[in-house]
Amino acid sequence: MADHNRLMVGAAALFVLLWSTGFIGAKFGLPYAEPMTFLALRFALASVALGIWGYLAGEFRGGLDDIGGAIVVGTLIHAIYLGGVFTAIWLGLGAALSALIVGLQPVSTALLSRIMLGERLTIRQWLGMAVGLLGVALVVAKQLSSADANPAGVILCVIGLIAISLASILQKARGVSHRLAADNAVQFAAAAAVMAAGAAALETGEVDWQPEFILALGWMVVALSLGAISLLYILLRHGAVAVTASLFFLVPGVTAMIAWLMFDERFGLVELCGLIGAMIGVRLVTVARTAQTSDQVPGAGDR
Repeated sequence: MADHNRLMVGAAALFVLLWSTGFIGAKFGLPYAEPMTFLALRFALASVALGIWGYLAGEFRGGLDDIGGAIVVGTLIHAIYLGGVFTAIWLGLGAALSALIVGLQPVSTALLSRIMLGERLTIRQWLGMAVGLLGVALVVAKQLSSADANPAGVILCVIGLIAISLASILQKARGVSHRLAADNAVQFAAAAAVMAAGAAALETGEVDWQPEFILALGWMVVALSLGAISLLYILLRHGAVAVTASLFFLVPGVTAMIAWLMFDERFGLVELCGLIGAMIGVRLVTVARTAQTSDQVPGAGDR
């Protein structure tokens, strides 16, 4: 059990690090391609890579279970969430305001999971949610006054927030424990089709194949679409939805730190305090969950 817990902690840390690079990849890639075109390419490449992986592993033999569920989850978490956030940033919505809206995901997921899955949070976990949310707000609050609060961008981010919250809950409810590569290949194929249709209708489809764009596209396919999404689904399978979602409190602070290291963007005392607050919030939520799980183990002592 101890080895399993350490493995999950390592997976959670790697997930946060990889997911936090999403805004960095967008910053590199969006100047060279419109958002839906960029994402259509990313999702198509990820689908092909996962399809090959799944085929070599024999995951397509005998057909797939719940293809409809995979299409719905893929459309929500990839096409609607990422499409909304990328388009919002491309339209000029401030990155800080985008991060603040998406940073509400742990709270929205906790509320929806209580309604849809019957998951309950303790007082300590709700306190952790509040502390984590405060940490997120601290990371971005100083920039809100200068952010371009584009109404369309705000709406797109809110839609994306709801989409990823619903997707996390549905993925947990699906309980997919095998054929993950094949299942994810279907998800990305569905998202690629949605993004390609959107790009054909609303964008020029032009891509400036500069080295920066190729690097950004490659990183987002391998590190995010293949790595981070797989880790997210593993974490969802082994833990409560609300607990896994609390990791997203860490993303704005870690993203700010990466931007500071790579682009010399400001990362001062307020940002550091925000990151620490988010870490404390996640700790409160996850420790409370671990204690609840231990209480439910036979011989641990029911209360």
